[in-house]
Amino acid sequence: MAGADRPLRVGTLRSSELVLRVCSALVLVPLAIGTAYLGGWAFALFWGAAAIGVLWEWISLVAPSEERSMLLIGGAALALAVALAGMGHALAAIVVLAMGALGVAALTLAQRRAWIAGAVVYAGALAVAPIVLRTDEEEGFLAVIFLFAIVWMTDIGAYFAGRALGGPKLVPQVSPNKTWAGAVGGLVAAILAAVAVANLAALTAIFALAVLALALSVFAQGGDLFESLLKRRFHAKDSSHLIPGHGGLMDRLDGFVTASVAAALIGLLRGGFEAPGRGLLIW
Repeated sequence: MAGADRPLRVGTLRSSELVLRVCSALVLVPLAIGTAYLGGWAFALFWGAAAIGVLWEWISLVAPSEERSMLLIGGAALALAVALAGMGHALAAIVVLAMGALGVAALTLAQRRAWIAGAVVYAGALAVAPIVLRTDEEEGFLAVIFLFAIVWMTDIGAYFAGRALGGPKLVPQVSPNKTWAGAVGGLVAAILAAVAVANLAALTAIFALAVLALALSVFAQGGDLFESLLKRRFHAKDSSHLIPGHGGLMDRLDGFVTASVAAALIGLLRGGFEAPGRGLLIW
């Protein structure tokens, strides 16, 4: 009887987790889109706050005994970098993040220096990359929405395809739950989302944007795997418990970090600091 009850309990737990995920998304998604629409300091503060949360989670994982001092130094570097990026000084923001990473690394034990420095770089990338894209006055908002759609649909597509189809594991030694079916489902969902946004925005070069969506989805899934590797390295199931049904901020933003950095770099290479959004979208 107990064995018969187990599938029911597992199914109930999964349903509860899904409900919590949906409820959290109903709060966070409008907030992300709303601040993206407003742009300016509202958007910068939103991602700056998220970056501080990610910094805290990372340091709590790799060096909990040094949490307070590392947060003070790393948080100060993040705050200054966000302010500089918000004023359009992206290069200066990157320099500040590099200095902050070196600063926190110098104050910790040798065996933890790379991990502590990585906290500032990772959290800083989360904040600066979307801010850089949004600074494009003409195409910045659309570029951010395009990025949101790809990352979110990658996550949704991978979740449901993996649950429905199962099959061979993607990288079982890093993340035992991720499957090849989920990875492909995420790629397909990302491409469909990008094409839908492109059609709604009357963008041309649909094929190029579909290929771009494929690449950004791969980066997003790579970021997800990297965060799984980090948690496995430090024996943690979730980065924290800040978001009901989702774990921590890193658990939800892992794919966004890598995808947004890739998107910002593409936008900057093609559109320069004056038009990174256009550089990302117009082919």
